[in-house]
Amino acid sequence: MKQKIRELLAKHGGLAVAADQIADDADLYAAGMSSFASVQIMLAIEEAFDLEFPDSLLNRKSFQSVAAITRTVEGLVSGAEAAE
Repeated sequence: MKQKIRELLAKHGGLAVAADQIADDADLYAAGMSSFASVQIMLAIEEAFDLEFPDSLLNRKSFQSVAAITRTVEGLVSGAEAAE
């Protein structure tokens, strides 16, 4: 799952560095991701994992890092709406 998220970040994130070079807990916004790019990533994740983000998870915290995105997606896949 984390590898797929990194692939989507590489394609849609607009990051200043390669997505595979970013630490799991690194701030993606500090690495160059814009709010627009985070929406693009959200849409790509919804399509790739066949899920829908509830309004409660549509926030900067859910997309702050690879680790945060992974936790959010894992929670949605398992049926929980928990994101750190």
